[in-house]
Amino acid sequence: MSACDRFCDADPSGIRLRAAIIPPMNAYHRRYCRSAKWARQLEETVLPWVIRDYDLGADVLEIGPGPGLATDLLRARYPRLTCIEIDEKLATSLKERLGGTNVEVHQGDATAMLFPDGSFSGAIAMTMLHHVPSAELQDRLLAETFRVLRPGGVFAGSDSTVNLKFRLVHLFDTMVVVDPGPFARRLEAAGFVDVAVREGKGAFRFRAKKPA
Repeated sequence: MSACDRFCDADPSGIRLRAAIIPPMNAYHRRYCRSAKWARQLEETVLPWVIRDYDLGADVLEIGPGPGLATDLLRARYPRLTCIEIDEKLATSLKERLGGTNVEVHQGDATAMLFPDGSFSGAIAMTMLHHVPSAELQDRLLAETFRVLRPGGVFAGSDSTVNLKFRLVHLFDTMVVVDPGPFARRLEAAGFVDVAVREGKGAFRFRAKKPA
């Protein structure tokens, strides 16, 4: 039985409210996140950079998949993939598109997940942390990810660093920039060990492990 088989699809208190108060992406941002250009960049550059040398195991959690461009790549790499997406429309669309595959999609809040402790062998969050509307909620997401990982499980991901283009793309969006400098300490505060944060051009990647 996969972790998702044990997941309750009930709508926990506050998910709809929290989703409703997060400003939607502007039209340009929505188009870009579905674009062939971003899909190609994910496949050729971003995802290989994030997960190289890291073993996420066979039962992986993807946090905040959005329209699912990274999901399409991840599901080819891992036997079982679970996605948790707070936006109801995006979650419904992704669930319909990937029905009958090795992907299970749930609409839910990653700061208060309903998955049991130790459900997943690995977790990944691709360029989504800055959409979490406060640093406090970001830290809660880190703690929840730690909780649902199995001992020895790896949490990997990436996010953007701030520049003018990044700010323009996010006009009228939620944008709580994650500073890569102290981010390692935030992961360690959530309980992770063997933390690594590496900056690249316009982005950073991270890797952390739940103690075995």
